[in-house]
Amino acid sequence: MSEEKDEMTLEQKVIGALKEIFDPEIPVNIYDLGLIYDLQVSEEGEVRILMTLTAPNCPVADSLPDEVNEAIKKIEGVRSVEVNLTFDPAWSQDNLSEVARLELGLL
Repeated sequence: MSEEKDEMTLEQKVIGALKEIFDPEIPVNIYDLGLIYDLQVSEEGEVRILMTLTAPNCPVADSLPDEVNEAIKKIEGVRSVEVNLTFDPAWSQDNLSEVARLELGLL
């Protein structure tokens, strides 16, 4: 039971770190923007992230996945990080969380 609790705690730390990374063109963090398509955190501290960008020609296409990787690697308990970038399906405003919609004045 405690292992499950530890996993949730690590997952929450990862989500917290993702919420500290902002898209340079939109003043909203990448988690609430819906750029994180999949997040897997194993009991062994292995983190796998499938993410996208708001557009394939985004100016941070080369650096944002690296920024995510570096931020997650700093979390205590994380043994390894794998960040994969995809554009399928393409990102849309439907991916925005309610927090992001509120911050952008869309609610």
